[in-house]
Amino acid sequence: MIAAFYPDHPHHTPSFGLLRRSRVSQSACALHSLAEVYCNLTRMPAPARVGPDQALLYIASLRERLTQIALVDTDYAQVLESAAAAGLAGAAVYDALLAQCALKFRADVVYTWNLRDFLRLGPEIAARVRTPA
Repeated sequence: MIAAFYPDHPHHTPSFGLLRRSRVSQSACALHSLAEVYCNLTRMPAPARVGPDQALLYIASLRERLTQIALVDTDYAQVLESAAAAGLAGAAVYDALLAQCALKFRADVVYTWNLRDFLRLGPEIAARVRTPA
């Protein structure tokens, strides 16, 4: 979602194209991802940093195109137990939470530029992971 925002980002064209084709009935993101988008857009080094109002406008456009998937307490517990059983440590748990959102949505494809980290989340996610290219 960050790459789609910045025209000079190396992955902008395929990311923007994927986002442009997204429809709320068929596409989703983790609700937490919107907070991450806001965080990243508003903390980038100048001149890429945008103000809170511009970040919120972009997030509004994402919300029009993507179903936002929220996790509940039992989802979090399941992810943590699965992560521990798989030997995942540190920030990998955040990728596992995003993967859980994809499973909750019953996503056929999980798009990311971070293939390596998502491929380690097990075969159920690895089979769905693709880059937007």
